[in-house]
Amino acid sequence: MVNPWLNAYVLHRRPYRETSFIVDFFSLELGRVSAVARGVRSAKSDRRSLLQPFQALRVQLSGKSDLKNLTQLEGNGSLRMLTGNALYCALYVNEITNRVLPAGVEAAELYGAYATAVAALQQDGTGAECILRQYELALLQELGVMPDFTTDAGSGAAIEPSFHYELVTELGFCQVKQASRFTFTGDELNMLAEQHFSPSGLKAAKRLCRLALHPFVGDKPLKSRELFLASR
Repeated sequence: MVNPWLNAYVLHRRPYRETSFIVDFFSLELGRVSAVARGVRSAKSDRRSLLQPFQALRVQLSGKSDLKNLTQLEGNGSLRMLTGNALYCALYVNEITNRVLPAGVEAAELYGAYATAVAALQQDGTGAECILRQYELALLQELGVMPDFTTDAGSGAAIEPSFHYELVTELGFCQVKQASRFTFTGDELNMLAEQHFSPSGLKAAKRLCRLALHPFVGDKPLKSRELFLASR
């Protein structure tokens, strides 16, 4: 039986033995999946140049274990090179997706958000901050931890613009009496609900995503973030 073609992007690759890579793919059909790409590190291999981050691909995989074998590979569109800030942002998108997305779970909506984010960064890196926040929010939605921005989870009352709210894990936003670096104003939550990314809305979105993704990301530093800071 012929294995179906998958639409995929490379999230990460690492050397395996002398001539191969282990490649982490994000595919439309299977979600995150890893495979051995045999012989591609050879100078004679024409497949190595395709196994690049941000290159849309069509791949065939074989095997019944979690670690598949890459059997067929072809490009699915031209590769546009990324540089500067856009490159670091795209590397972050890859790294956070690879770290927090469960393996083997179809995530078609997130795959669409990923393709949109990569294409937007390839076209214009000036709006990178907004692109990252939109993708992170899509990731929260996929993970099932997107909070309700319109209702106080403690009282059931509507969010009030002038009140302060704290994100309570597995519950949502609850009103608190005093503001802190972990709280959000009701006005900020209203902007998040509408994905209104003004400068203050972007700052609120960044804080929210850091808080909500932390249980999945953990304390291990993100290499993409370290590379970005080292370039400053």
